[in-house]
Amino acid sequence: MAPSLKGPGGAADTGEFADVELAPGGKIIVRTGSTDSGQGHKTVWSQAMAEVFTVDQSAVEVRSGDTDEVADGIGTYASRSAQLGTSAAYRMANKVKERAREMVAEMLEASPDDLRLQDGAFHVVGVPESAITLSEIAAHAETQGESIRYEEMFIPGVQTFPYGAYLSVVEVDLETGVVAVRKVVTVDDCGNVLNPMIVGGQLQGSLVQGLGQTLSEGVVYNESGAPVTSTLMDYLIPTAADLPEVVSGRIVTPAPSNPLGVKGTGEAGCIGGPPAIVNAVLDALGPYGVTDLQMPLRPDRVWSAIQAAKPV
Repeated sequence: MAPSLKGPGGAADTGEFADVELAPGGKIIVRTGSTDSGQGHKTVWSQAMAEVFTVDQSAVEVRSGDTDEVADGIGTYASRSAQLGTSAAYRMANKVKERAREMVAEMLEASPDDLRLQDGAFHVVGVPESAITLSEIAAHAETQGESIRYEEMFIPGVQTFPYGAYLSVVEVDLETGVVAVRKVVTVDDCGNVLNPMIVGGQLQGSLVQGLGQTLSEGVVYNESGAPVTSTLMDYLIPTAADLPEVVSGRIVTPAPSNPLGVKGTGEAGCIGGPPAIVNAVLDALGPYGVTDLQMPLRPDRVWSAIQAAKPV
C-alpha cells in the first residue's frame, strides 16, 4: 500500500532509506531510495557528505534507482527528499565517521575524544603529523575483515510545515481582460537551506507552474464530456516572456524533526503564487464591481466578469 500524502514529506509514519559506506580508496558511497528526477539530489547528498567527512564533493558517489545497490526506499514526492533522504544519509554518515574515529583511536592508541577530522584525515589534537586518512582507515578495516557501512530507514514520526507569504503586482487591461503579472514578492521558510541555488531554482520553477495554473492552464471538456485539452499543444503554458520580476526573501526556522533542520520547498511558488495573483486581480477590479473570479484567469473569463459586473 502506498503511503498516504498528508503534508510535506508525506504521512508522518513514512520515511526514507540510506546506506553510507567508507569504501576502499577513501571514497564515500551513498545509496539512497530517493531517486533524482531533476531536483539535484546528487549535488545535495554529496555536499552533505563532504561536510561530514571534510572532503571534496568529488570523493562522494551517490547511487540510486538500482535495486541491486539500494536495499530499500520509498521515493521522491511531496518535497520529502532533503528532509528524509538527506537526513538518513547524514545520520548514517556520522555513524561511519564515529566508527572510523574508533578505529583510528585503536591504531594510534589514543582517546577518540582527542581525535579531529580535517581534510579527510583524523589526527590527534596538536599533533598534525599523526594524521590517518580515510583511505588508510578503509584499508585497515579491510585487513580486519570489517566493512565500515551503515544503513537505516529514517522515519521521523512527525511532519514538517514550511510556510510563506506572497504578494503580487498585476495590471489588467479592461478592454481585453488580459492579466499581466508585473512583480511577485515572496518570503519563504523552508528551514535550513542546504543549497541556496537549488532552493532558488525550485522556488522559481514552482512559481512558473503557479503562474500557468493561475492564468492559462485548465482542463476543458466538450459537450459530450470528452477532453479537448489532451496535449500540451491545446493550452498555453508560461514562457520566459511571461515571467514577472521576482523579489524573494527568506526566514529560517529549523525543523526539529530531522538532524538537518530542513523542510520542503518544491511546491512553494505554486502554493503561494496563485492566491496572491488572483487576490491582486480582484483588488484591481474591485472598483468595477468584480468580486469573484475562478482560475484560470483567461482574458475571455476576466473580460466577461468585467462586462457582467456593476461598478461600485
